Amino acid sequence: MTELLRLEKICKTFPGVVANDHVDLEIKKGEIHALLGENGAGKTTLMNCVYGVYRPNSGKIFWKGQEVEIHQARDAIALGIGMVHQHFMLVPPLTVAENVILGLPTRHEPFLDLASVEEKIFESGQKFHLKVDPKARIWQLPVGIQQRVEILKALYRDAELLILDEPTAVLTPQEVEELFLVLEALTEHGLSIIFITHKLEEVMRSCNRVSVLRDGRRVDTLAIEDTNPQLLAKMMVGREVLLKADKTDLPPGEVVLSVKELSAIGGRGLPAVKNVSFEVRRNEIFGIAGVDGNGQTELGETISGLLRATGGKVTISGKDATNKTPFDILNMGVAVIPPDRQKLGLLMNFAVDENLIAKSYWKPPFSKSIFLRKKEIDKFSEKAIKDFNIRTPGPEIQVKLLSGGNQQKVVIARELSKNPDLLIASQPTRGLDVSATEYVHKQLLAAREAGAAILFISTELEEILSLSDRIGVIYEGEIMGILPGKGANILEIGEMMAGLRRSNTGSEQPKKEAENASEASA
Repeated sequence: MTELLRLEKICKTFPGVVANDHVDLEIKKGEIHALLGENGAGKTTLMNCVYGVYRPNSGKIFWKGQEVEIHQARDAIALGIGMVHQHFMLVPPLTVAENVILGLPTRHEPFLDLASVEEKIFESGQKFHLKVDPKARIWQLPVGIQQRVEILKALYRDAELLILDEPTAVLTPQEVEELFLVLEALTEHGLSIIFITHKLEEVMRSCNRVSVLRDGRRVDTLAIEDTNPQLLAKMMVGREVLLKADKTDLPPGEVVLSVKELSAIGGRGLPAVKNVSFEVRRNEIFGIAGVDGNGQTELGETISGLLRATGGKVTISGKDATNKTPFDILNMGVAVIPPDRQKLGLLMNFAVDENLIAKSYWKPPFSKSIFLRKKEIDKFSEKAIKDFNIRTPGPEIQVKLLSGGNQQKVVIARELSKNPDLLIASQPTRGLDVSATEYVHKQLLAAREAGAAILFISTELEEILSLSDRIGVIYEGEIMGILPGKGANILEIGEMMAGLRRSNTGSEQPKKEAENASEASA
């Protein structure tokens, strides 16, 4: 393979932070090159230097053997470099075609030539497995299709190198597989891909080579056939990492959470939770498995008081909690790790210590009368930062300045410091690297051993299988079956997640077969 991009001694600093420290990197034509590292390792910053979002403090960039200077994204695009950011750069009210040509001149200025644009989008969609309706408006499209639009934008601008920043973070398992097919099609036609990720299984599944960054420096670059997940994890973190949770068997205790025939309407005005029933006991992790968007989030919100139940009953520690306020449920010994730490879990412009006491600042020992007790808050914050290994220069630092993993640790420290009877953990490892994920798993298991009942909601099937004592599989708001975690059949769970099987006993017809039989009889 011939060289396409080469970086030499790239350095990028921000006030008080060295993001990239003399990084060398070579990308070859037609390869998928993984850029692997923990959150805060400097992966996205390095690629933002390539794409012109940042300018490096020092170092050189070579494109097709020639040294180039990239001052802005327009320069990168002109060279043939495209980037799909983790948070998409699309205008929701506009159509796919309008987004694709946004900012580009047209042949019939000042008029748009949308017909030819739509034709080219259609041709690219057929060629690269990126089928999208060019006339559809962005707001009407699911996240996975919006990502395709971002890729089509880059292809329309004749990109030869495509940088994908954490491209699977917002995708369902099915969409991830579809993305891999797209990447393979792109490289078959000579494009190069830089795949920014922290997911080891994706690197092994889809990439040709992998470069590992740690603390802003490149540790090494390896061919995929010369490495394995354990070695990559050690390179990322600098120590051995436990990739599978070490869980001890515990006898379940008394019922803490009882959900009976619970129903709720989601944000779109449609039923999101449908007659759901289960129980969670002390010393137990009850996992909810399912493809994202099947009512898991709404289930957690209904139990925690954020969403109103339209039917059924929620009981916590023997007390009726149906449609109680979040404040009432908080006072029933419930802790909540929300699915979106930045929107629902943290006050981003507030300090670490302020976030740590956000749910209890009005109580002793943090307050007396109407006054906050600074010494008690400092004492608690310093202990929480130490106990939960929150990497921060100090408790007074704004939480928005921390990495995603450390932001999640702030949420977990606040919730688990209360020694809750019930913990609702919704997507607690979403967007976290292998080290932070390992830490979260250990904290959940420690809470289980301390006697908490844990409702664990995740779209990552591997961690559901690794952590759960029992597993409830959800599909379109319904529980399709409840299985023991130990020895669970992945194929059976997958069929339930797809709505093909309704119970683990096999006594009921698979859902689609039953529907087909009903249609045939009609």
